[in-house]
Amino acid sequence: MTFRYDDVYINNYSVVGGPYEKDGLLGDKLDKVYTNLYAGEKSWEQAEVKMLSDSIEILLNKSKKDSKDIDLLISGDLLNQICASSYAAFNFNIPFFGIYSACASSIEGIILMSSLIDGKKIKNGIVSVSSHNMASEKQFRNPTEYGAPKPSTATFTSTGGASVLLSKDKGKIKVSSSTIGKIVDMNQNDPLHMGAVMAAAAGDTIYNHLKNMKETVNDYDLILTGDLGKYGREILIDYMKEEYNIDLGKNYEDSGTLLYDYSKQEEVLAGASGPLCIAMVSYSDILPKIEKGLFKKVLLVATGALFSPTFVFQRKPIYSISHALCLEGIK
Repeated sequence: MTFRYDDVYINNYSVVGGPYEKDGLLGDKLDKVYTNLYAGEKSWEQAEVKMLSDSIEILLNKSKKDSKDIDLLISGDLLNQICASSYAAFNFNIPFFGIYSACASSIEGIILMSSLIDGKKIKNGIVSVSSHNMASEKQFRNPTEYGAPKPSTATFTSTGGASVLLSKDKGKIKVSSSTIGKIVDMNQNDPLHMGAVMAAAAGDTIYNHLKNMKETVNDYDLILTGDLGKYGREILIDYMKEEYNIDLGKNYEDSGTLLYDYSKQEEVLAGASGPLCIAMVSYSDILPKIEKGLFKKVLLVATGALFSPTFVFQRKPIYSISHALCLEGIK
């Protein structure tokens, strides 16, 4: 399902990162960084709440707005019951929608917000996401302290919070279209190879977006997928050629490969992941390039693995989802 939007714009954005993000490829482009995973809190989960809250506060300050000026807050994360989002939302007293689409949550949130703004139900809104490496590993896999070895296909959950302000007020970045993805099952059940789980979902959404919009890969300066990592990225390139006869070409990249420095950060293995991943890369690097005119048209394709340890232990396959968002630069 693909939508077009008439008057929806990104007005501002903010990104907060942890120590691994600080030392990564985009560390100097983040609004705020913490050198400790606890961020001064008593638990990793509370640290995630703080980083997410920081990103919203920074966004409000950059936009010269108060909480009362915002019509709606949409947020998602990886914690059970998306509690990082709800605890952060409590701090701002803004009407709140909590969402869960795993690592595709940021684009899902923007699609929902854009539809409400374009439909004239609201005037503006904030979309936020967060994730935390330690909190995520504890919940979905073995805690890091357990010392369980991981294969090279495993990704590394990014830590921090990211927020974006959308409204009908004309800005330099227009939200022009979006495509809602479908649940995809590639019969994968390895929680340590998310790239293989999610690549086909990304491929299905990219294909449908291009078909519905009557476009080609060459209509975009950049197609950026969510967090497939270096192995999932190659799987997607092969999958698009074999399944759809589409060559993604040189203007394709994956945000999971752009966040960390592989030459110095060996612990990241296949690359970055988490709801924060594509949001952090987009808000710190891609959106500024659109504003400067370096990119005219970009397709963001977030990817999410929709699994729980319970279903994995029951030997069920891990389903995936992917949503796409087209952004265009306005002169």
